[in-house]
Amino acid sequence: MAKVAVVGAGLIGRAWAISFARAGHEVALTDAESGAVDLALAFIDEALEELARNDLLNDAEPEAVRARIGVAKSLAAALDGAIHVQENTPENLDLKRDVFAELDGLAARDCVIASSSSALLSSRFTERLSGRARCLVAHPINPPYLVPAVEIMPAPWTDAAVVERIVRFMTEAGHAPFVIAREVEGFVVNRLQGALLQEAFRLVADGYVTAETVDIAIREGLALRWSFMGPFETIDLNAPGGVRDYVARYGGLYDALFETQKRQVDWRGPVLDAIERDRRQRLPARDLARRQAWRDRRLMALAAHKRGAAKEIGD
Repeated sequence: MAKVAVVGAGLIGRAWAISFARAGHEVALTDAESGAVDLALAFIDEALEELARNDLLNDAEPEAVRARIGVAKSLAAALDGAIHVQENTPENLDLKRDVFAELDGLAARDCVIASSSSALLSSRFTERLSGRARCLVAHPINPPYLVPAVEIMPAPWTDAAVVERIVRFMTEAGHAPFVIAREVEGFVVNRLQGALLQEAFRLVADGYVTAETVDIAIREGLALRWSFMGPFETIDLNAPGGVRDYVARYGGLYDALFETQKRQVDWRGPVLDAIERDRRQRLPARDLARRQAWRDRRLMALAAHKRGAAKEIGD
């Protein structure tokens, strides 16, 4: 396997390190912030043990996967011999420009440079780079070692061969990459999630439901199907004649609903007080970290189940 440089050892960087090492790659982890790598390695050690308990390490032992993750003292050391760079610095445009300029100057000419940015278009921080054709966004859904989807979004000048290469690289690493044809604000996942959140906030703000009611509707309803098929397959299977039949039956309903969904609610207004009050009653702020760990364990169990069900039932 090849060497991968993971630049930035925060929540996303440490998760990428697990994913790439599990796939068999040599990972060079680096971070300019003092102590960040030590915290990341402590998290990785604990996560690998939990992954092993759920049989999610590709039959490898935690020690073997951990041995593939090394610490680089500098960007130059991290990029030396790397065939892929995954950048995970904060969502700050000026910082991204500076970091990518340095990465472009240090990385081998055939090395792909990908950003984990969840909001910034790569065209905004790679335009002036001599190697801009090998730069693009590869945005994961957190945490990437448990959630396979990766949004691949090239800049207007990204080489098509680079897009093909990173799709192949991510697929071989166990991910489910999908390519966005051209740059769009918010990418795909955030736009889809944002549309759902807009309606969720609106329903609470207008007094129809509580925050917990919305969570129940998704958690015990839509999400059960969405955990193994998307919205288009869902409606394709929800009418005898498929997706066209579904639209014929229910298109009018959604036309009428859309007229009531055009008003945007201020998320920062009074509705936020109601939602936060509901959430803190159910989960005190002091328990957030514990619940995040619970979430990851549940995701591990779900990933293990989905893998087993795919073998037994089929994709």
